[in-house]
Amino acid sequence: MAQTEHGEKSLCANDERACRRARRKALIDAGINPYPIHSHVSTYAAELEERYANLANDTDTDDVATVAGRIRAKRGQGKICFLVLEDKTGTIQLFCRINVLGDENWKLLPLLDLGDIVEATGAVVRSRRGQLSIAPTSLTMLSKACRPLPEKFHGLTDKEKRYRQRYVDLIMNPEVKQVFVERSHIISAIRNYMESQGYLEVETPILQETLGGANAKPFITHFNALDQQCYLRIATELHLKRCIVGGMDRVFEIGRQFRNEGMDLTHNPEFTSMEAYCAFSDLEGMKRLSEGLFKEANKVVNDSEQIEFQGKSVDLSGTWRSAPLSELVSEFVGEPVSMDTPVEHLRSLLEANGLEYKEGWGAGKLLFTLYDELCESEIVDPTFVCDYPVEVSPLTKRKEDDPRLTDRFELVIAGNEYANAFSELNDPVDQEERFKAQVEAKKQGDEEAMDYDADYIRALEYGMPPAGGIGYGIDRMIMLFTNQASIRDVLLFPHMRPEGVAE
Repeated sequence: MAQTEHGEKSLCANDERACRRARRKALIDAGINPYPIHSHVSTYAAELEERYANLANDTDTDDVATVAGRIRAKRGQGKICFLVLEDKTGTIQLFCRINVLGDENWKLLPLLDLGDIVEATGAVVRSRRGQLSIAPTSLTMLSKACRPLPEKFHGLTDKEKRYRQRYVDLIMNPEVKQVFVERSHIISAIRNYMESQGYLEVETPILQETLGGANAKPFITHFNALDQQCYLRIATELHLKRCIVGGMDRVFEIGRQFRNEGMDLTHNPEFTSMEAYCAFSDLEGMKRLSEGLFKEANKVVNDSEQIEFQGKSVDLSGTWRSAPLSELVSEFVGEPVSMDTPVEHLRSLLEANGLEYKEGWGAGKLLFTLYDELCESEIVDPTFVCDYPVEVSPLTKRKEDDPRLTDRFELVIAGNEYANAFSELNDPVDQEERFKAQVEAKKQGDEEAMDYDADYIRALEYGMPPAGGIGYGIDRMIMLFTNQASIRDVLLFPHMRPEGVAE
């Protein structure tokens, strides 16, 4: 027996995984299933702490509880062994005594490793040192961990490893897990708020035969049954507006979008958005919806409308500023500019700021480039940036007082865009002309241009009421409310470069 123990120690020193697999095999040889089907948890650590908060030190009770969790600490003292279990609510100590646990269960203890998931049933007690504990009469292995938990995963600077092994990240870093708990609560709050405003949640196709609803490069796939090229959707817009045509006056959808583009702090090729459309509304309606939505979602994780985001103090309170795009550009360049500013002068402003442009760009595209490159990052408090040029807004109604501009806003907070809203275009002839312009742009090499959607034109020809529409970047909202610097910090499983098979 001593030789076996010595051999196991040598094995452990060289290969912890092999050692743990050996203990897994020992459990099976002893007739113990290391991965049973059933468990019988009756309570959680936090519930016990609350229920027995006034239990005096060195006190036993007759109250029996069954808990389960991952072993995070283990130490033995002769015929006494202490285990610390971690469940979803916190930690609870197991105060194992051989005379209470019994010989058969006691034999299980040497086969337990940190990281194993076990179940314990026993009386609730308070130790002499004041630690609330369970004194087990039975101990059951629920899952044998064949890999040891890393000792230095907390604060790991190689975030690639943390993102790739998110399951370990969640185990080792409670603050990471909390972000995703808060993400769930925020999305629930968003859904509840939309329903409280009379919106109906719907689902539209992810696999689409026509590319539309946004300017973006798609993921392309093939539907074998129909021998048909398809796209993963880049937006839900055109299908949701078909619902408006059909008389569903207020609709929204929370779902995944896919854009075959680059990755950075605020972009991932697969992301979550919410689009909403309201018949007989307009841009002002979308502003009020946005203010209410953001404030309601913020409430579930923050106790103030004054929040911190990456070193910036952001004020969500009150009525948010609305500012024309040209006004913001004027503030930045220090002189009045607008759609009436000569193209040559706008080009000189771009050149003076080291920005490139194409010869065919008109005043609208030049103004937008100045805003996009220079102004957006400087905005801190919530601002509705309005009056976008028609050249960069192919699905939007033109403004009644200036058809060169569109009735559109983007919501910008702390230098990032969080929403894009329109008074929706419902003139089928105007929409048809804009689709044709998109097709021409695609012929000229614009990979992000939309397809011509004949069925959508047909839908508009049946008549769509005036409507306000908006799209929200849900992941960015989570970043804002939880103060996370990267979109990958709010995605459980962000897209990563391929990795070799783990040893």
